[in-house]
Amino acid sequence: MGRDNARTPMQWDDSAHAGFTSGTPWLAVNPNYPDINAAAQIADPGSVFSHYRQVIALRHDLPVVAGGDFTMLLPDDEHVYAFTRRLDDVELLVLANFSDGTVAVDLPDAQAWAQADPVLSNYPGEAGRVAMPGTLRAWEARVHQRVRG
Repeated sequence: MGRDNARTPMQWDDSAHAGFTSGTPWLAVNPNYPDINAAAQIADPGSVFSHYRQVIALRHDLPVVAGGDFTMLLPDDEHVYAFTRRLDDVELLVLANFSDGTVAVDLPDAQAWAQADPVLSNYPGEAGRVAMPGTLRAWEARVHQRVRG
């Protein structure tokens, strides 16, 4: 019993020893390193790395992300994490499904969000395809924006 069973050298790229060392690592490199590595994530626009870059850009581009008032929408829902952030006339709706199945989203103010602009989705290229109100697919997260006038 030891922690080494859960650790492997960092998989930087698909070169020998995953780019971790030019020598021989004392722990074996995971055999999936040719496909799963940092360089592959950076090059893939649909990767987790790329998604997090979009999330960080959203925080820099929209002051409401960091400075807006937070309102929890479905506090008792076992699968859906839903909240709004509001700053001045800009409001974001954040929805996330933390389950492995499709779930219906029953927002108290659903119709008011029907025309909101899609901002971000972890299903690449699909942020604008899902009408509000609606459903969330397994592990889906979306951000919608509206400007109140």
